[in-house]
Amino acid sequence: MANLFNTLGIGYSGLSAAQVGINTTGQNISNAEVEGYSRQRVITSAATPLSTSVGNVGNGVQVQDIKRVFDNYVFSRYTSVSAQKEYSDFELQTLEELSSYFPEIDGVGIKADLAEYYDMWQTFADNPDNDAIKIALANQTQTLTAHIQDTQNQILTLQQEVNDQLSVNIDQVNEIAQQIADLNRSIDTAETAGMYEASDLRDKRNVLEKNLAQLIGADVNQGQIQSNIQIDSNSNTRTGSYSISVNGFNIVDGTSYHPLRIDNSSNEYGFYEVSYERQDGTLIPLEEKITSGKIGAILDLRGHAIDETTGMPTDGILQTTVADLDAFAKGLIETTNNLYAQSSTTSMQSNSMTLSATDPILSSNLNVNDGSFDIIIYDIDGNEVARRTIDVNVQTTMSGSAGTNSIEGQITQNQDDNDDLNANNDIDDYLQFNYQASATGDLRLELSMEASAKSQGYTFAIADNLTSDDFASGTNFAGALGLHRFLDGENARDIQLNSDLENNPTTIKAGYSTASGDNGVALDMVQQQFENYDFYVGQDTYNTTVYGMFDITATYVGISTNSATSYNETVTTQYNSTELEYNSISKVSIDEELTNLIKYQTSYGAAAKLITTVDQMMQTLLGIKQ
Repeated sequence: MANLFNTLGIGYSGLSAAQVGINTTGQNISNAEVEGYSRQRVITSAATPLSTSVGNVGNGVQVQDIKRVFDNYVFSRYTSVSAQKEYSDFELQTLEELSSYFPEIDGVGIKADLAEYYDMWQTFADNPDNDAIKIALANQTQTLTAHIQDTQNQILTLQQEVNDQLSVNIDQVNEIAQQIADLNRSIDTAETAGMYEASDLRDKRNVLEKNLAQLIGADVNQGQIQSNIQIDSNSNTRTGSYSISVNGFNIVDGTSYHPLRIDNSSNEYGFYEVSYERQDGTLIPLEEKITSGKIGAILDLRGHAIDETTGMPTDGILQTTVADLDAFAKGLIETTNNLYAQSSTTSMQSNSMTLSATDPILSSNLNVNDGSFDIIIYDIDGNEVARRTIDVNVQTTMSGSAGTNSIEGQITQNQDDNDDLNANNDIDDYLQFNYQASATGDLRLELSMEASAKSQGYTFAIADNLTSDDFASGTNFAGALGLHRFLDGENARDIQLNSDLENNPTTIKAGYSTASGDNGVALDMVQQQFENYDFYVGQDTYNTTVYGMFDITATYVGISTNSATSYNETVTTQYNSTELEYNSISKVSIDEELTNLIKYQTSYGAAAKLITTVDQMMQTLLGIKQ
């Protein structure tokens, strides 16, 4: 039967429930600005009533649980778009930095230097014997090549910085994965009885899940979802098994985690490789499987796959830019040197080579084409005294006996080049051939004038036999081997003016021969800017001008940056919208909490009034007894 003590208990239960509500509201207000904190709500219900003769009499209120307001569906979208935004932000930041290396739109940069370089060749062609112009040409060449080198070095430095961030971020992924596994253990312990939800621990885990998604685009896989309609129509809780995966590879599995491996010890350039270690110890490469989050952006920029032969990435925006600029520089070097080999000299030495003396030249990695070139001998006055055609076909090798299908065999063959029945004034009488390793181990082709002919002022030159009006229709033999170089180097990292010409610019040649006023080479250099050549970038070939190849490089950077900007704007809009939706469900509203505080305060006061009333009733009863 209900009595005053029961009524007193009802009042006490009301006080307790109101106090729990005030405590929860205070917790919400205190954590309003804490990242990832979800507002909590008290779930109450009427206590089990007392069964009496007059019916069921109320027995007060009871607190069933304190649950957070959280929607897993919205949070899943929030983490997904967070990964996209982190990817986009890092990509855009890096590409904006890359774009600053190509200021062509402002009328400065490599392209402007290239135009001034060709203008200087035109000036040289107009004044072929002017030493001051030779010095000016050398200075402009050094300006151009230094700018190409600096730009490439900046790109490579940026690529290396991005690569270094890969290691830092993978370490952070492993650290977060371990923290989540530890939190899973704590959550399991706190929720063992299945009665109460570890809201604060779940909030901490959600923050780490979002961080992990931002880093590597990780996906959370958990059991069933239970609705919390008592709290909010959007609120629900995930229960059951728990794992986090990256493209199918679990890095967190319940209370255990599987760290990702990262290593660069076997790469001479320091490029990291990321792998997943299976239980049997087998390492599975992950670079090509990570496509989201900041690490996905890092790999898309740096390059995913690493070539085992070269040690360099085979893809990636930065690597593509490096390869494009290298192709531009290599094409400029080879085509320039091929033209400059037409200027006469007493000796020519190639770049260091790996081609075996008896291997076919066209089967090597040298950019030599099928065709022929002429070796021309000039006397001291610049008159042509001998000329011989050297054929290059699929069977031509570098060395061989006289008369064989080799460069050496064709040069040393005893034949009458001038049709004058004189056996002492032909190419084989003037020129010496040498193709063997030096004392330092470098294998180079050396062509030089015979000592007596050199002392009499004889010189020689190499000129391609073009099959059309295009400069690119020749063999490119001298350019590919680097004979009589105007430019040293092999790519954008080491392109520079030939060291001998840098030390003495007045030896730069404007003509084919030593004759005063000859400007043939200089005019060819001017024409070079309008000629189409093949530029090789990996498996791709671009047939364009020197200007065109640089435009391809700069345009690729510009298009990539513009695309990243547009994508970032779209993702940012999606992110802001999803974040707003997420915050509207889970984030603390101070106004709402203050309203709840007044509600609980009123409830507490009413419950206290009930207890006071019961106290007065008891005093009345005691007074009657007295």
